[in-house]
This record gives sequence, C-alpha cells and structure tokens, in this order.
Amino acid sequence: MKTALVLIELIGSLGLFLYGMKVLSDGIQRAAGDGLKRTLNLMTGSTFKAMLTGLGLTAIIQSSSATTVMVVSFVNAGLLTVVQASGVIFGANIGTTVTAWIVSLIGFKFQISALALPLIGLGFIMMMSSGQKSRLRDYGETAIGFGLLFLGLDFLAQAIPRPSADVVRFLANVSDLGVLSILIAVATGTVLTILVHSSSASTAIVITLAVEGVIGFDMAAGLVLGCNIGTTVDAFLASIGARTNARRAAWIHILFNILGTVWAVILFKPFLSLVNLLAGTSTIAQHIAMMHTVFNLVNALLFAPFAGAFAGFVSRFIRPKPGEDALPHKLEYIAAPLMNSPELNLMRARKEISDMAGLCNTMFDRWREVLRLGSKDLSDDVVSFRSMEDYADQMRDELSRFLLDCAGHDPSADSQREIGIMLRMVVDLEDVTDDCYSLMLLLDKAMTRKLELDKAEVDSLVPYTLLVEDFLRFVQDNINRNISEEQLAVAKELEDRIDGFRSALRKKSRKRLQTGANVKTELLFMDVVRHIEKIGDHAYGVAHALRELK
Repeated sequence: MKTALVLIELIGSLGLFLYGMKVLSDGIQRAAGDGLKRTLNLMTGSTFKAMLTGLGLTAIIQSSSATTVMVVSFVNAGLLTVVQASGVIFGANIGTTVTAWIVSLIGFKFQISALALPLIGLGFIMMMSSGQKSRLRDYGETAIGFGLLFLGLDFLAQAIPRPSADVVRFLANVSDLGVLSILIAVATGTVLTILVHSSSASTAIVITLAVEGVIGFDMAAGLVLGCNIGTTVDAFLASIGARTNARRAAWIHILFNILGTVWAVILFKPFLSLVNLLAGTSTIAQHIAMMHTVFNLVNALLFAPFAGAFAGFVSRFIRPKPGEDALPHKLEYIAAPLMNSPELNLMRARKEISDMAGLCNTMFDRWREVLRLGSKDLSDDVVSFRSMEDYADQMRDELSRFLLDCAGHDPSADSQREIGIMLRMVVDLEDVTDDCYSLMLLLDKAMTRKLELDKAEVDSLVPYTLLVEDFLRFVQDNINRNISEEQLAVAKELEDRIDGFRSALRKKSRKRLQTGANVKTELLFMDVVRHIEKIGDHAYGVAHALRELK
C-alpha cells in the first residue's frame, strides 16, 4: 500500500511538473510574438542559423521533442530541406539543456514553495487584470508556468523515498560493472524519456535523484545520455507515414544522438573529468547540467559541419515509397508534446499559400504558351490542367481547415488577424486556377468545334495576357509580405489597365460582329477575355490582402 502511494505521489508530482512546462511554454510563445516569427525565419538559412533557431525555439518551448516533431512536419511540407532540418535538430539538443540549468541553479537553492507560490499568485493577478489578448496576460501565464514547474519539482523531491540499505547496495553493485553499468544507465534514461515524452522532464528527474542522494554523478551522466536517445522517439513516430525527406530528418536525429552517445560512452571517464574541471566545486545538480550542455555542444561541433554528409548517408537507405508523388494533398496541425503554437503552424500555411501562387503562375504561363502555339490537340493539356485544378481544390480545402484549426488554438491578436487574411487569399488564388482551367477548356472547345481564333484575335490578346502575367508575378514575388501603399497603387494600376484592355477588346468584338463575324467564335473570344479579366480581379484581391498583413 505504501509503495502504491509513493508511486501515485511520484506520478502526480511529475504531472504537475510537465503541466507547468506546458503553461510556461504557451505563455512564452505568445509573449514572444513577432520575436518568435523572426526566430522561425532563420530556420531556412545556413546550418549555423538553423542551429540558432533550434536552440532558441527549444529554449522557448522547453522541449526538444516538440521542436523535432515540428521540424519533421516542416520537412514533410517542403518548408525545410533535410540539411536545414539537421541544423535545427543540432540546435534543439543544445536548447534542451536550458531546463536542466533552471532546475540546477534555482530548483534546489532554497525552499521552492517560497518562490513557486508567489510566482503563481503574481501570474494570477497579471492574468486577471488584463484583457484576453493582452501581452500582460501572456507574462502572467509565463509566471504561473514557472511557479507550477518549481512546485512540481518540490513535490517530486519530497515524493522520492530515501534509499534503503538494500537499494544502496544494489546501486553500488550496478555502478561497479564498468561499461555495462553505463549502458544500463543509458538504457534506463532512454526508456524514462520515452515514457514521459520530454528529455527536459526526465533530466529534471535525474537531477532530483542525484540531489536526494539516490544516485551518483556517474550514474546520472549515463541516464542523461539515455535521455538524449529517448527524445528521438517522438520525431520518429511523427515521421511514420510521412514523405521521404521527413523520414530522413527523423533518422538523422536518431543517428546524431546515438553516435554522440557512443563517443561519450567510449570516452566516459575523460569526458566526466572535463565536466568536473569546468563545473569546479559546484553542486551535483550543476555538474549534471554542465555535463548535459558540454555533451550537446561537442556533438553539435562534431557533426554540424557534416550535415550534408549525414543527409546523403541517410538518403541511401531511406528511399521514396512507390507512388509517393501521387499522394493527396494533406496538411495537419502540428500537435507536438508540450507545444501549442499557432505561429509555428502559420509558417507552414504561408509556405502552402506561396505554393498556390506558384501554381497559378504555372497554369497561366502554360495556357499562354498553348494560345501562342495554336496546337490542334489539347487533350493532354486539358487532363494536366484538370489535375492541377483538382490539386488546387485540395489545397484550398486543406488550408481552410488548417487555418480554422490554427484559429481554434488561441492565437495572438496579430495571428488571428493574419489567419482571416490568409483565408481570403486562399479563396482568390484557387479562383485563379479555376479560371485558368476554364481558359484551357475554351481553347479545347475552339479546336474541337472548329471555332479557332484567327491570328488577329490572338495577337490582340497578347498585351492583355502579358499584363495579367505581370500581375501574377507581382503577387508571387510579394506573397506573405506586407506591401506598401505604393506597391498597392501599382497593383491597382495593373488592374485598371486590365479592365481597360477588356473594354477595348469587347468593342473590337462587337465591331467584328457588325461586319458579319462568326457569332459563336466571337462569344468564345469574349469568354476568354472575361476569364482573363477575372484573373486580374482575383490577383488584385490578393494584393489588397497583402497590404493588410503586418
């Protein structure tokens, strides 16, 4: 009965600690605001910038598991390359040491409740005295998260029973097994992290055990090495069923952490001697935090220069699945452990919207080429356009659902506003693909029904289509950016010129009808003019939305 009660207390203490981490993470993410967005933008830069992103992001959300799950999802969406993902993963492993330092520097210096309860009280006052989307409320949530984290740590320390003589003898025997004792500790740390889904939490448990005298420094170091392996499981699970590059990114994470553990086990004694030298006469908690930090820093320095080689090696045995390119468009909200940030997910939505803008340009450029060449058989082009239009429909449906999902996860006021703007852009961009498909069907109709446009009519459309092409290029070049009033004025001028061309072409068509032109051919010509003009309208709708972005 006593054992069961102790176990329940341990689980409850760990639950409070993990919940505190989640509240802290959510508060920091919302308080970070544009700072988080700027951090994310570094992700697609060099390996060094990607490392900084991984470090900063993991320090913010307090979970390397969450960061790597997000990275796998971003790679799956085509937002990151495998090499860029490697850099973020290297940084995430360094960032996860922040929790260990918080616990070691603050958690055992004094009675934790003396800090935890005032923090929770202060945070509560801040939250109650501010608006729903106020930055002060976010700071209050962060304070409550810190308080709950420390309170959970305090309860965890109290719940751990003092080791009996039998336990002490057992641990002493295990510690005397040489390399085998290290491997047992590594395996135990791996399993512990898999169970709690957070290397930060499992490392905090290890520090608590060491502070309470249950385990020594050597055993704690082995457990922490295992924690670094266990943290790879969440990303691996997230990669199951994903595209090839996402699976490669997950395997790079696994190999990186396992290889790092291998060198640390081989050089275990010299490695710990270095840590002892750096940590000096500090507490065992700080020794463990130092060991965790040195291990991950050395790992990053060893392997980051070879990120490309890692990617090439993994690519050899992680091959594309048959028919992978034909997979339907799918966009899922990232629900990583201890992470709930609409901003992280909105970055993926921006990439998808950029892809939609690219698809619009591709379809219109292809249609202009077909119009210029005057092909007699457009059956293959019609099938191709139908496929692209279907894909655009899937993108619209998935993006709309995805953005509404983001809106339901308590985004900041700025993110909420951006979601509304994105939803409008998605509709306009999908409408462009509809019109491009309609234009291809009209050309096919002209060929099959012998209603071909003569050279003069085609020539009259050229400057009209060039204007629309320029407009679509303008949209693609500025997609997801806030454009200036001057740029919006340029967009308005383009739309006005397109409208002017439409009116002029209609007049020419009416004159041709008055001189005996084929009615069906002229009606088809006017349909072409109308759909081109509608593309200009939709492009202006997107430009107007871009002006509203912050």
